[in-house]
Amino acid sequence: MATQGFTTGIVHSDKTFGVEHGGVHKPIHTSVQYGFDTVEDLIGVFQGTLKGAYNYARQGTPTTAALEAKITRMEDGLGSICFATGMAAISAVFLTLLRAGDHLLASKFVFGNTNSIFGTLRDLGIEVTTVDATDAAKVAAAIQPNTRMVFVETIANPGTQVPDLGGIGSLCADRGLVYVVDNTITSPLLFRPKTVNASLVVNSLTKTIAGHGSAMGGAVTDTGIFDWSKYPNMFAAYRKGDACQWGLTQIRKKGLRDMGASMSSEHAHSISVGAETLALRVGQSSATALQLAKFLERHPAVVRVHYPMLESHPQHRLATKYFAAGSWLLSFELRDAAGCLAFVNRLRIPIKATGLGDTRTLIIPVAPTIFWEAGAAVRAEMGISDGMIRLSVGLEDPADLLADFAQALG
Repeated sequence: MATQGFTTGIVHSDKTFGVEHGGVHKPIHTSVQYGFDTVEDLIGVFQGTLKGAYNYARQGTPTTAALEAKITRMEDGLGSICFATGMAAISAVFLTLLRAGDHLLASKFVFGNTNSIFGTLRDLGIEVTTVDATDAAKVAAAIQPNTRMVFVETIANPGTQVPDLGGIGSLCADRGLVYVVDNTITSPLLFRPKTVNASLVVNSLTKTIAGHGSAMGGAVTDTGIFDWSKYPNMFAAYRKGDACQWGLTQIRKKGLRDMGASMSSEHAHSISVGAETLALRVGQSSATALQLAKFLERHPAVVRVHYPMLESHPQHRLATKYFAAGSWLLSFELRDAAGCLAFVNRLRIPIKATGLGDTRTLIIPVAPTIFWEAGAAVRAEMGISDGMIRLSVGLEDPADLLADFAQALG
C-alpha cells in the first residue's frame, strides 16, 4: 500500500494494530492490574524479557499504547510515551536525562510554566542558560563543556518567536547534544521536528492534537536520530538491548514508574478521537488567525501584532521555511495599553480563559496572569509588554470574530 496521508493514518491507526471484537476505536481499558498465566511471565515483565505485556497501569495501558502509536506515526518517530499533561512530559525529559552538574541550554522565549521549571532545575544543581534561539550563532556561543541538551519551542508562547530550528539542529548533531523541540503550537501536521534533527519531540496533547478542551495529556516522541549509546546519563539498568530504545526506556521507567505522571485511559481515548479532526481544525484556525492578524495589524488602535505568517514578523522567513501554516496562536498590543482590560471585557465571543488549542477562541492578558509570577524583569527579557493580549483562535466563523473585534476596538 502506498504511504497514507496524515488524516488517513490517524483515523485508521487503531485497526492497523488490532482492536478487540472488531471495534474501530481502541476501547477504554480501566484495569490497573494485569494478570498472567504463569509467574514466570510476571517475572519476565519486571525483568524486561517479556515484551508487549502490561503490568501496572502507571506505566501504561492498551489504550495509552494505542495513542502512543498514533503520536509516533504523526511525528514519524521511533516511539512515544504519553503523560498526564504536557508539563509532565517536559519535566520527565529534564528530570530523567539531566543530572546535577549538567548544563541545559534553552530558548529564552518559552511557555511560562516551562520557564518556571528552569528554576526548579537550578535548585537541583542543573545549570540552565536561556538565549535568543532565533539566532543559531547565539546558541552556539552559549554551549559549555557540560552542555547536555538544547530545548526550544517551534512557535514561542506567547510572543510567537520562531527559533532557527534547522541551524540549531545541525549544531546539536555536530556537538552530540540532545535536541528537544516542543511542537505543541505547530503540531506534527504543520511541522515535523525530525526534519531538523530533533532528538526528542514534546507535544502537549491537551491543545492542538486533542483540540476540544476536554482532556489533558502530553507526549514525548523519540525520532530515532540520537545515539543513546554515547549519552553519559544512561542508567546501567537500561544499557542493554537495542541502544535506540535506551532513551525511551529511561524516560518511561523514571517518568512514569518512579514519578507517576501517568495518563488515564479515559483521557487517552478522548485525545485519540479528538486527533481525528486535527487537520480540519488546524486548517481552519490557521486561516482565521491569519485573517484576524491582518485585520488587527491594519487597525489604528493596535500598535503591534505577533503572528509568524505576517510579513512584518521578525522570523517570517523562518516560519514560511519550516511551517505549512501559522497555527492558532497570535498576540497583539493595543496602542492604549491602559485600556487593555476594558477592551477584553468588550469582546463578546472569545472566552476569557487560560489554555490553548481549543475549538473556542480563548483570550487572556498575558502580564497580569500567566506571566505574573515570572516578574517584570523576565517579562521584559521575553519581550512581553504589560499590554500584550494572547489569543488562541478557535473554529468560530471568521466573519463573526472579525465583527466582534471591530466593535470592541471601536
